[in-house]
This record gives sequence, C-alpha cells and structure tokens, in this order.
Amino acid sequence: MKMLSATLRNSTLAAGPTLRRSLATHAPFYEKDCSSITPPYAQLIEKWEHVRELLNNRPLTLAEKILYSHLNDPEKSLSGGGKIRGESYLQLTPQRVAMQDASAQMALLQFMSAGLSRCAVPTSIHCDHLIQAIDGAESDLKRSITSNEEVFDFLESAARKYGIEFWKPGSGIIHQIVLENYAAPGMLMLGTDSHTPNAGGLGLLAIGVGGADAVDAMTGTPWELKAPQVVGIHLTGKLSGWATPKDLILHLAGKLTVRGGTGRILEYFGPGVANQSCTGLATVANMGAEVGATTSTFPYTDNMRAYLNATGRAPVARAADKAASMGFLNADEGAEYDEVIEINLSELEPTINGPFTPDLATPLSKFGSFVKERGWKDELSAGLIGSCTNSSYEDMTRVAELAKQAKAAGLATKVPFLCTPGSEQIRATMERDGVINTLEDVGAVVLANACGPCIGQWKRDDMKGEENAILTSFNRNFKSRNDGNQLTMNFLASPTIVTAMAFSGSLSFNPMTDALTLPSGQLFRFTPPAGQDLPTEGFTQGNTDYYPSPTPEPQPETEVIIRADSQRLELLEPFSSHFGDRGLELPPLKVLMRVRGKCTTDHISAAGPWLKYKGHLTNISENLLITAVNDEGGNVNVAFDHDRAAGETETDTIPAVAKRFKARNQPWTLVVDDNYGEGSAREHAALQPRFYGCAMIVARSFARIHETNLKKQGVLPLWFADKADYSRIGSGDVVETIGLADLIEGRQNAAVKLKVTKRTGEVFEILTKHTMSEDQLKWFCAGSALNFIRSQMP
Repeated sequence: MKMLSATLRNSTLAAGPTLRRSLATHAPFYEKDCSSITPPYAQLIEKWEHVRELLNNRPLTLAEKILYSHLNDPEKSLSGGGKIRGESYLQLTPQRVAMQDASAQMALLQFMSAGLSRCAVPTSIHCDHLIQAIDGAESDLKRSITSNEEVFDFLESAARKYGIEFWKPGSGIIHQIVLENYAAPGMLMLGTDSHTPNAGGLGLLAIGVGGADAVDAMTGTPWELKAPQVVGIHLTGKLSGWATPKDLILHLAGKLTVRGGTGRILEYFGPGVANQSCTGLATVANMGAEVGATTSTFPYTDNMRAYLNATGRAPVARAADKAASMGFLNADEGAEYDEVIEINLSELEPTINGPFTPDLATPLSKFGSFVKERGWKDELSAGLIGSCTNSSYEDMTRVAELAKQAKAAGLATKVPFLCTPGSEQIRATMERDGVINTLEDVGAVVLANACGPCIGQWKRDDMKGEENAILTSFNRNFKSRNDGNQLTMNFLASPTIVTAMAFSGSLSFNPMTDALTLPSGQLFRFTPPAGQDLPTEGFTQGNTDYYPSPTPEPQPETEVIIRADSQRLELLEPFSSHFGDRGLELPPLKVLMRVRGKCTTDHISAAGPWLKYKGHLTNISENLLITAVNDEGGNVNVAFDHDRAAGETETDTIPAVAKRFKARNQPWTLVVDDNYGEGSAREHAALQPRFYGCAMIVARSFARIHETNLKKQGVLPLWFADKADYSRIGSGDVVETIGLADLIEGRQNAAVKLKVTKRTGEVFEILTKHTMSEDQLKWFCAGSALNFIRSQMP
C-alpha cells in the first residue's frame, strides 16, 4: 500500500470530491454531495417535539433543543421532572467526530483495542499539529512530512482500515476545515481538541473532548455529558471602526474569567447576532474555550446560509431553512437562561488580553498606560496572525487592506510578521485574489496551513531567555506556549490590531488615534479596514491532493502501520482496576505533591517538542507536570521522595519521583488548586499520571474536559468541600478513602471522606464532593471507560 509521505512527494494522491457548478445570489459556489453531512432534521425535530411533551412544553433555549434532540433515550435522561441543567447526566448520540493528528494517535490506539471494523459515525483526521514553523510554508511542510513520516503513515493506514476521512498535511487547521466542510446548523459533534466549538459559528453544538470520549461516539456508545447550564449573551448594536468579533470574545473573557464558563454553554442571541459574519461568529465560539465553556452557539442567520452556499453546501442550507421555519434553530420565546449578559456591540473597542492568561482584558485605549504601569519595554518583538481563531477570508482581506495602506505610504513591518492561513481553500483564495502578495510586499512570511506557532510549533531563534512581547491573533497565551520561552509575553488581539502594531514596533501604539512618522517626516494614520466576508469570485479549492475522498468505505485488509522499534507510537496496554481484595475503597495512596496555582494541561503535559510523542505513552510521560509549581518550596518540576531508597536523592523531577512510586507499586494521589487542567482537551494530561500509578486527584476545582478525561482513564477526581483543606495535605502523607464503597454500591446520600495520615503521625478526616455519575463509577471500577466498553461488547 502506498503511504502518505511517498504519495505527497510523488503528487499522486486521489483528487478531492467531485463538485458541480451552481448559482448563488452572493457569490459563485460549487454544490457538493451533502448527503453525509446534512443533519437528519426530521428525526431531530421529531425527538425535540417528544421532549417538549416530556417537559410540559416549557420554552427551550437553542442549546437545549440541540442537546435534547440528540438524546439516546429521552425518557431515561429527562425523567423525574426535576432540574436538568447543571444536575442531570445526558446520554447523547453525536453525529460526527473530528480529530487532529496529535490527539488522533491516542484516540485511534484506544479505538483499535475495541475490536470494531468501522466507525459508528462519520469521522475525520486532520494533520495540522505536527507541522513546525521555521522559514515558510513550502519548506516547513516538506520538512514536517519527512520528520513525522511514521506518524502520518500510521494515521493514514488507520483511516483506510476504518473508513475515516484523512485530511493530509497542508490541508489546513482542523477547525477551519470542519467549518468549511462538515459543520451544519443544529447538529451535535465532538472533536478531540478544546477549540472544536469553533464550528458553533454555524449554529450547532461542537464540543471539545478527550480521545476516550471520541471513542464513545466512534464505537456507537452513548456519550455522557452533565447537562450544562445555559448563559444567554444578548447582543445589541453593531461593531464599528476597529472593533471586530475577536474583540467581543476578548471583552467577554475579561468579564467571565477562565472559570466563568465551566459547565455552561454560551448561547448568543439578540439583534447583534445577525450583523456578524459566519466566520466572525466562529471566532467568538472558538475562544469560548478560554472561559471554560462547554461550547458556544448562535441562532441560524442569513450569513450562515450565505456561508453554506459559498462553501458548496446549498443542500444543507435548504434543509436548515426548512428546520428553521419549524422553530428548531433558535430559542423559544420566553426561554429562560441561567444568567443573561448584556453586550452593546456599538460600545466595544479593540481589546488586548494578556500576558500569560487569556482573561486579562485591557481596552486598546488603556493598553499603553497598562504597559507603562507594569514597567515593560515598549517594544514588540513579533506579530503573528492566523490560527484557527482568526484565519478566515474576512480576517485576511481586512489585514490586507491595512497592508495596502501601509505600502502606499512606503511602510513595511518593523518586526517579524508571520501569517498562518487556516486552510488550503483560504490560502488558495488569498493567492488568487492577491492577498498573499499584498502581505508579503510589506514583510509578511506566510506559513503552512497548520497550527504552527499557536501551539508551540515555532522554531524561534531570537529572544531565547529574554523577556519580550509578541502580539498574536491566537486564542491561548500561557507561559512558554508559543516559543518555549517562559519570558515571552503573548498578548492576544484581533488580526487588524496585530497587523497595525507590527508597523509601529511599539506596544503603546494605538492605531485608532496615533500616527506613524514616515521617512519624509510626514505623519501617517491608518483608516479602519473593512474586510470581505466571502470572496466575490467564490472560494477556490487549491491543491485537492490534500483532500480525502468523501465517505470512504473501510478497507479491512489494510495493515495499520506501527514499527516494532518505534519511539513515536506504542500500542496501549489496558489499565488494571485499582481494587483488589480490600473491597471498594482505594488502597492507601501516597501524596506525590501539592500543586500550586494555575496548572493547565500545558503544565501537566507540555506540547511543543513533546508533540512527537503523542502516540507513545511511555515517552510522553517523561514530561509529566514538568512546568508545575510545587507548593512546598515553590520550585518548578521538583518533587520530594520521603521514602527514598539508599542512593536515591531526596528530591528529583516530578516524573522521576512518579516513576519511583510506580517501581515500588505505590499508588499515589495529587493535591491541586483551582481550575486544575484548564486549557486544551489533551487526554495525555490524564493518561500520564494514570500510567505512573495515580489513582485519585483532589482539587479545589477542575476544568470540565480534564475532569472527564480523568474519569475516562480511571482516575478519581474529588473536590474539596472546604477549599482551605487544600493546604492541610502535603507530600508523603497517606490518604485513604472512606465511603467510596457506599458511593459505588449506590447508597443514597453517600459521601466520600478522606482519612489523612500526616508524616508526623497526625490523623484527620476531610469531606469531599464529586461529580461521578452511575456510568462513570462503572468506568472507575473497571479501570477505565474503555475497559468497561470492551466488557459490554458481545
């Protein structure tokens, strides 16, 4: 069988889907065969109407309509007549799964162990995370295909075997491709990336999950979600001047903080929604992940219809029009939200968020004084635009207008200016319409259609170990995330603000009010740019060699390629159950460490150079918590070993001490702070501690996706009933569960306490809370969710 790397080099890949020319009122477009991507609206509406009867015809939010119409068994999930949102667990049947190349490796390794011959729902793989940005698109793509050959071969062979659509390196970023090809109003889909909600710009529920959750859908197992609360965000007014949809979500992140959306869906409504482009709404939905939201959605709009038509999905648009006319694609009048936030778009100004957290929001008019107050250098070291958050045609034409203004004035960017197109379709359309030339003329370097610097795939040679500031249109800005330098301050902004400031080289420059001095001594001011949401001549497909054939049939004779000596891929061994002869209480657990403060999935399982080990659990576990702060001493990547053997040191790196515990067959636990595991959906942050023997993590609070990932891998997540108890437990203490057996056996009002034996001999008990459902307890007892799924298969 011809593998990916060879076929790319030889340019002999199969062509993309057959398209036929059609007409549109907005722009020319191609109409695809949409039979596999059009939601089954008749079935969904029938189930929605049944749910209305169960709920006594109470008005429903849009989020509720979509969720409840995808229930596996409405009576089971909604019976009892009690509170649903924030309380009940829903068993759902998602319609689609999308996976990026880094997370797909572990998801596929888990799916393969289930023993099925094909996926139960349409599934796609997108090669976007493993392409490193160095010097430009063409050379970066070639280099990355060579260096990741065995991973791409594995992914492509698995895709062939199981009938998965495989988007090759160079095709683009998963979220842009999903928006362009798969997303449809009213559907429910899962993606193995925290920014999967990007697809919500088309009025659906797209939820980021770990690989084990994706395997639920891929195996036809009902997917479980605790019914989220629904926050209504009422938009009035209209964006104007320099303000963009990115500024809306940056502003909202400042209001909600990184925890404000946890366990909640953000549902936007009001007259301000209809004024936004579909891709602008996708930007807003994308960064809902930064406030911890389960996902974000919007009522169906004319601009969504236009986008569907322009991207070849007129059949989806026609079906959505019919569903909308029946009231399915908007909230009912009188629907109640758990909270309503009012935002007048006419009052918004550009906003810059950061550094080191995406919720530190500062209006542009105050940013210069903010920089001065903090004592930072008034210097910008690089500007980066694109990424899954802001790489639409509208974004790129808007910044191209600024570039034209600057070129006419004789200006070029003063700092490195990098541009990442979101997809091959966007890149090719930009090229045809002169956007790429316009950007390159003022100094931009156009990178490959991939994630690149946004996720740490940036080989940056300058500013190593130096404090510096970059401005990006990305969505996340944790320490060390982009270039591996913990002193790099990443400030998040719209592409227009990033671009304008790249011409000044100064953090305090405000393009709304400030002028730049030309070599002639004259003053130059930018005028606010206006982008074009859809290309007048329609989108062009570009290199269709990157694209899959639609709805491929499985080829069961295909051998999934994993080299016996591979350092990149490793078959998974099932985790064993924690329970032995002592019943349904956990064995005594040693406390590995108490983690201080913000601990994101980047801290728990770093990306960047570690991405190459995403399919090899043994190797990637070497980075466990290597940037976490130990609360006992305040050091980074330091753990204490109070039971060390002769010749072993008292302290070592966190993964080294975890390995010592594993070698001693000593199960262990972590004590962690608030919002533990915020950030990406990477399930490695749950797999790695489990691999080393972690049985339980006790937190002041958890981020949603990470808590679910822990449950999936057989790690018990408990919440301190009293957050002050966090500081009472330290490394080397022994923790035992009391009442876990009662919980597992289903006794009413069962509570789990922890018996703590300090190293001093002091003993005390503390009360905890949990969010474990009946099914999740079954996963835990089996050792993992996948173990339980396998046990239920005939």
